[in-house]
Amino acid sequence: MKHTIYFVRHGQTDWNHVGRFQGQKDIPLNDTGRDQARRNGRALKDHLPSFDLPFLASPMSRTSETMELLRGEMGLPPTDYATDDRLKEIGFGKFEGLTAAEIDEQHADLESERRRDKFHFAPPEGESYAMLTERVRGVIEAIDRDIVIVSHGGVSRAVRGILQNLSGDEVLALPTPQDQVMKLVDGRVLLV
Repeated sequence: MKHTIYFVRHGQTDWNHVGRFQGQKDIPLNDTGRDQARRNGRALKDHLPSFDLPFLASPMSRTSETMELLRGEMGLPPTDYATDDRLKEIGFGKFEGLTAAEIDEQHADLESERRRDKFHFAPPEGESYAMLTERVRGVIEAIDRDIVIVSHGGVSRAVRGILQNLSGDEVLALPTPQDQVMKLVDGRVLLV
C-alpha cells in the first residue's frame, strides 16, 4: 500500500480493564480510555503533516467517543468524520461478556477445536479472525490517500495482517495498544 494509515484503537473500557471479551457489545469508554483518546489526539496533532485527510471510524460508541475526543484535541470539529460498519470489532458471539476463565469453564467442549486453529475458529454465533480479515479487507483496498482510522483491537490485527501478509498465528500474536497511534506505512508499523 502506498498510503499511510494512522490507526488508533479505542480507549480502555471497564470490560477491557477486567479482561471481558467485548466484541460487538457496545461498552463505553472509562476515564482511562478518555485520557488515552486525548493523548492519541495530541500525538496525531504533533505528528500529522496535514489535517486535510479523511477520518474513518467503527460506528460503535467506544470508537466514536475516541474519535471525537482525539479530534477535539487536534482542534478539529469532533463529529466531522465518517463511519463504516466493516470496522466493527470481531463478533465473539456467545463469548461476549465473559472472561477467558469463564469461557474455559462454560465452553470447555470447544477448547480443542479453538486450539487446533485459532485464526479460523468462530465462537458460537460469532466470527473467526479469518472472517474479520475478509470483512476489513474491502476497507483497506479502497484507501486511496493517507487516512486516520479509529477502530478495535481485532481490526487492528486484521489490518496489519493484510498489510504485512502475516500468517494467522502471527496476526493473533500482535499487540493492540490503546495508548499509541500506529503509523502503518510501507509494510512497517511505527508507534506515535
